[in-house]
Amino acid sequence: MSPNQPDKNLVNEVNDLESTPVNSLDAQQQQQARNDRRKQSQHDDNGKHKESYH
Repeated sequence: MSPNQPDKNLVNEVNDLESTPVNSLDAQQQQQARNDRRKQSQHDDNGKHKESYH
């Protein structure tokens, strides 16, 4: 880590603190947004579901 770069763990912690939900409605909206982004990333450009092989 260079002296000009902040600690990555601290940066991630700050980002988490900035997005901490205030109440249950805010928490639900943030969770739904994450679910929507994840679901959208599982589809290709034609809207078809991508097969994932683990």
